[in-house]
Amino acid sequence: MPVNIPSLQASDLLPVAGVELGWAEAGIKKPNRKDVLVVRLAEGSAVAGVFTENRFCAAPVTVSRQHLASSAIRALVVNTGCANAGTGEEGLKNAQATCQAVADQLGLPASSVLPFSTGVILEQLPMDRLLAGVPKAVANLKENNWFDAAFAIMTTDIAPKAMSKQVSIAGKTVTITGIAKGAGMIQPNMATMLGYLATDAAIDATTLQSFAKRLADESFNCITVDGDTSTNDSFIVIATGKAGNAPLQAGADLDTLYAAMKEVAQYLAKAIVRDGEGATKFMTIQVEGGKTQAECKAVGYAIGNSPLVKTAFFASDPNLGRILAAIGYAPRQCDSLKDLNTDTIKVYLGDVLVAENGGRAASYQESAGQNVMNEAEITIRVVLGRGAENATVWACDFSYDYVKINADYRS
Repeated sequence: MPVNIPSLQASDLLPVAGVELGWAEAGIKKPNRKDVLVVRLAEGSAVAGVFTENRFCAAPVTVSRQHLASSAIRALVVNTGCANAGTGEEGLKNAQATCQAVADQLGLPASSVLPFSTGVILEQLPMDRLLAGVPKAVANLKENNWFDAAFAIMTTDIAPKAMSKQVSIAGKTVTITGIAKGAGMIQPNMATMLGYLATDAAIDATTLQSFAKRLADESFNCITVDGDTSTNDSFIVIATGKAGNAPLQAGADLDTLYAAMKEVAQYLAKAIVRDGEGATKFMTIQVEGGKTQAECKAVGYAIGNSPLVKTAFFASDPNLGRILAAIGYAPRQCDSLKDLNTDTIKVYLGDVLVAENGGRAASYQESAGQNVMNEAEITIRVVLGRGAENATVWACDFSYDYVKINADYRS
């Protein structure tokens, strides 16, 4: 079961003026589940996106990049059950045909629609089912459909991931609501499997694009479940401008908006880790005292991705030498760590000092480490002692269920 994700209620999610959502059960992979989502945006909405760095990116990622670069975006369409990745020219045509189907329903140009897919790679979209689902999704477009939308984008997720927040900006109440999906194939290197964050604040497209990149870097680019970067990762940020504030470009109001959006993005990112396939432990890995943030993050990911660390945490086994080993090979991922001096490093499990001066701390008692390992949420703190930068990575353990889920994924 997910690690400490609060139960989501429809009343928890606030509508965002200028955003309507509709879903359908199209039977793309399995019957009787929400698997198509259409989102309609008010005219004049600003839209920004960040996408996967996987070179084998999915057809919808390619089409979305093209449409974002050339058109004002008025709609999104998402399908689950098939990733439309590794599908060649036919996959591109299917992504474009999906955009055209949504455009025809909404009276828009196809280039104003962004497509997204998630599911099995190397299989073609079942276009007959997908296209039949689009009119049904359009038919129930509503501003208060965020709760159902969170379910409509799930694949192996157990829990829906969504959050709303309101802040006051220039005397106006501004709403932010976001949803995300992801449980496996998670180390985004840009964003998450799929994530959508909308606000009714007025903000120009250039500033919004900078927001999207910063938000991804400070939330979804700080998580890992298994170290695999998906072919379909996409993170979309929308600002409809319907809150009534003057367009934000700089200053305290813009900072307030960003902080609120970051809170929502980080909640969604952490929820993905908490719902990691088979996860039983949620690990916060804090790395301090690096020369650069990049080397701090490299150390964090080395720990968070280590199968030996992850399985030890599943077993609540304080076999903490595995953490030292992971720190030691982090220089493979970051050249600036090639001169890493292990004698300056301190490692803490919770508040318990585990290692210093190149080895086991003299004060460390395994019973103290065991007490921390028995918890469902655990902080690993690494002090590198070589600079002033820091970074945080959120990760989970590996359980028997992770193997079972992925062994049975296509069955």
